[in-house]
Parts: sequence; C-alpha cells; structure tokens
Amino acid sequence: MKRFIAIAGNVGAGKSTLTRLLAERLGWQAFLEAVDDNPYLADFYQDMRRWSFHSQVFFLSRRLRHHRYLLDQPGSVVQDRTVYEDAEVFARNLHQQGAMSERDYRSYRELYEVLTSFLPPPDLVVYLRATVNTLLRHIAQRGRTFEREISPAYLSQLNDLYEEWVQSFTLCPVLTIATDDLDYVQYETHLDLVIARIMDKLQGKEEVVLQANPAIMLKGQK
Repeated sequence: MKRFIAIAGNVGAGKSTLTRLLAERLGWQAFLEAVDDNPYLADFYQDMRRWSFHSQVFFLSRRLRHHRYLLDQPGSVVQDRTVYEDAEVFARNLHQQGAMSERDYRSYRELYEVLTSFLPPPDLVVYLRATVNTLLRHIAQRGRTFEREISPAYLSQLNDLYEEWVQSFTLCPVLTIATDDLDYVQYETHLDLVIARIMDKLQGKEEVVLQANPAIMLKGQK
C-alpha cells in the first residue's frame, strides 16, 4: 500500500535526518526541504517586514507543488516539512511579531486556505518535538550561515506555535515524537522504535506521543 508521511518540526528538530533514514530503511522516496533556492531569503533576513509576504508566498507555492508531486508518485514517500507549517507556524509568527502586516497576512491566509482545501492530506504527520537547547545544538552542528543569528527566543516562539498547531490539526493523524533523548543517527534501536510507532499509527493505533526513556533506549547496538 502506498503511504505518504510528512515530517514536521521546528528549525533544527531533525526533520531532514529522519526523512533520509526512514527512506533508506523503508525503501521509500525521500523528499527533502530545499531552503536555499528561495530568491527572497537573503532580502527577507535583511528586512523582514518588507519581504516576509513575498518569501512566504514563494515557500507556499513551492510546498504546494511538492505536495501535489508526492501525491502523484506511485510508491510510498516521506516529506521533510509540511505545507501546513509555513502558514500555521512561520507566517503566523511573522504576523504576531509585526514582521508581516495585517493586510498581507489576511491575503496570505486566504490563499493558503483556498489552495489547501483542494489538496489531499498526507496519511500521517510525524511531529518532532524538541526543547530550545536541543534545537540550538543541532543548528550549531550543521553550521548553516543564515541560521547563525537565530535566537533562543525565536525558537521558543515557534515551539509554542507548533504545539498550538498540532493540538488543533485534524486533517490527518499526528504522531508526536519527543526527540531530546533520542539519537536515531547513532543508535539503531532508536530508529527502530520510531519506525515501529509510525507503523502503529498508520494502522490506527492511538498512542499520541513517543517519549524515549534514555536509561533504556541508550542500551543496544548502534
């Protein structure tokens, strides 16, 4: 049976890494987020209020195109970041912080709601929950230049919006994975646990949050 799952989470939560590992283990197609091809991104970081609407519309159009492409694939796919996060978390945060005007935000939301109403959702959203300290550690490890100035306060704001979004999201099932004590790169048993919970959720089992116990999980083969 074809499956379409999407990995959601804050900057530095480990979405791309988990996407690649799941695709390799399950033989699915991975579709990774491309952040460097946004022609507005550099301008956005220089003047957020001026360029936030343009940047978010670009991300929305690109994400919608990718989502449609993945729906049309014959085999199972796993996607790095969902189309929903752009609107429900990032654009909303820009509006709340005054970096997107009320007029631009309303226009953006209307466009998002109309377009996503025609788009079938994934079979499952996997939400990677991480504390700010974990996010900052991951961001430092990967060393992207444009992420160097991301503040703990900004990540905390996004975390709050992610939690609100996940609580209200009803288009498809959500599996929440608490990642602070997980290392599915170094420990194969951690990846095994994540995959088992994903499969359980796809089969309709109701466990909502995967919370690792490091005292148990750090045992086993790498």
